[in-house]
Amino acid sequence: MNRHTKLAMLVMPFLAIGGYIASDIYLEHDAEKERVFQLSTYGHCDIINQKCILESGDFQLNISDEAGTTTVNSTFPLDSATFFIVSSANVVTAYPLGMSDSPYYWRSPTELRELIPNQGDSYKLRIIANIKGGKYISEFYSQTIK
Repeated sequence: MNRHTKLAMLVMPFLAIGGYIASDIYLEHDAEKERVFQLSTYGHCDIINQKCILESGDFQLNISDEAGTTTVNSTFPLDSATFFIVSSANVVTAYPLGMSDSPYYWRSPTELRELIPNQGDSYKLRIIANIKGGKYISEFYSQTIK
């Protein structure tokens, strides 16, 4: 082996590690850019009977209401989440959700159960979930079946 080949063999591991670190930093920086994703309902949405799933690609939100507390469960850890109830006159009431147990579970007391308690009742709702600069948003209806 000549001296250029020996030098290349000596420098190669450092360049490989340096390239790996630089690509990781670049990808992490790219992941934190502001982006907006639309969530759509997966089948029929009935929050009162705990059957409401919103999805966008691999990301899913499960929204339910139990005893006046609205709970959001996600497939990825959230940084924050806000739930909105929209009246028929388009008056919006925001409910910032607080973390419960882990970043996968968020909840807040809401008046949703009082607004759609009977079979056939429907209400317009919105949600914004934040993950590392990405905003997952949706406007959907929840209709009580049972």
